[in-house]
Amino acid sequence: MTLDKHLPPPGAAGRPRPAVRRRRGTVLAGISLGYFMVLLDTTVLSVAEPDLAASLHTSVAGLQWAANSYTVVFAALLLSAGALADRLGADRVFRTGAALFAVGSALCALAPTVGALIGMRALLGAAAAACVPSSLALIGRLYPDRSQHARAVAAWAAISGAAVATGPLAGGALVGAAGWRAVFLINVPLGAAVLALTATRSLHCPRGDRQLDWPAQLAACACLALVTDGLIAAGAAAWPHTAAALGGAAVTGAAFARLERRSTAPVLNRALLGAGAARAGLAAGAAVNFALAGSLFVLPLLLTDRGMSALETGLAFLPLTVPFAVNPPLTGRIVARRGPRPPVLGGLVLLAAGGAVLAVATWARAPYGWLAAGLLLTGLGVSFALPALVTAVAGAAPPGAGGSVGGILNAARQTGASLGIAAMGAPLAAGTGSAPWAFAVAAVVCAGAAAWFGGVQRR
Repeated sequence: MTLDKHLPPPGAAGRPRPAVRRRRGTVLAGISLGYFMVLLDTTVLSVAEPDLAASLHTSVAGLQWAANSYTVVFAALLLSAGALADRLGADRVFRTGAALFAVGSALCALAPTVGALIGMRALLGAAAAACVPSSLALIGRLYPDRSQHARAVAAWAAISGAAVATGPLAGGALVGAAGWRAVFLINVPLGAAVLALTATRSLHCPRGDRQLDWPAQLAACACLALVTDGLIAAGAAAWPHTAAALGGAAVTGAAFARLERRSTAPVLNRALLGAGAARAGLAAGAAVNFALAGSLFVLPLLLTDRGMSALETGLAFLPLTVPFAVNPPLTGRIVARRGPRPPVLGGLVLLAAGGAVLAVATWARAPYGWLAAGLLLTGLGVSFALPALVTAVAGAAPPGAGGSVGGILNAARQTGASLGIAAMGAPLAAGTGSAPWAFAVAAVVCAGAAAWFGGVQRR
């Protein structure tokens, strides 16, 4: 990449001149805004669910697919998006993804039926997968100096907390003002700003010759989609549909495994998956997003059932989302002093406790204060576990597998999100009175992940 070739050479001590720093800062802002836009879309739709269901006359299953068509495609394509960025150039892939995200969001806002919305959400998932790995590659080229790169990645990563924290609140305000379609229209100016901030001819990455195994990639996507479909059908007690979907998942999963064994460019890094501690870390990441995404799906429907408006629902999520914005620096200090195991294990235990509190509170129809306590425990659990998991999985990776950590961990997290929405949403198909079982499932999943992670890390 040749961002600085038209500018004067660096000043004293090799430090970039102010013009160079400003240009880099502008591009970094655009890259970070793209990441913000992608992550915002994982949470902003949650509080729009009741209005969307009423507007498009859809069921809980329709809502589940409106959320999951995004996360299923996002999760599956993340596995190869890094290779695509290497092959075509990270700058091209990032800008194409950002433009596609803005166009897809506009189409989502215009969707006349839930089926059309599901299809457009899948398009957004593909665009999101294009943006995330390529944005990291661009930051690496913008800031080759190790200390500057670390600060830039920290700023980029801080955006994730801001996006998750503001998502439900922004969604509540937008839905309250203009209905569910507004949560998609907001991405159009955001996408335009991303393209404007990164529109410099000097931001250029070379093409590579890295290969992609598209048949294996498509098999992975189909397998995850069929598992999700089976869980959603089970929630609706459509047992023949469930059996067919899970049978199809078994077939496509077997096909994926066979293609991977024969592939010269496998989708998954075999060395990383061969390490037991790394597998436990990936399972922990999936469990965290299982509980988070499932809770974000279930709770708006429950709070609306209690008579809360969209804005009130967004405000009710603050005990869950505020820790994402304020807790990561504390987690970073703990990791630096004691390693990643304490915050990951503690975060999973807090998530299990939060799920248990929410299960009891919804079963007893307790006042909001009890729900707030469960939400706070959940938010603290996520904000402790997720920042430390990257270090935990990277530390467990064998030599030569470190470059795959980010992509596989993000794919595992989004897979967990898809399964969380499907599994925790399933009890709601029987009515909101079954919601305690949804949170009980999240508590069990997180407790199991804590036991696995703690046991492996102790060895």
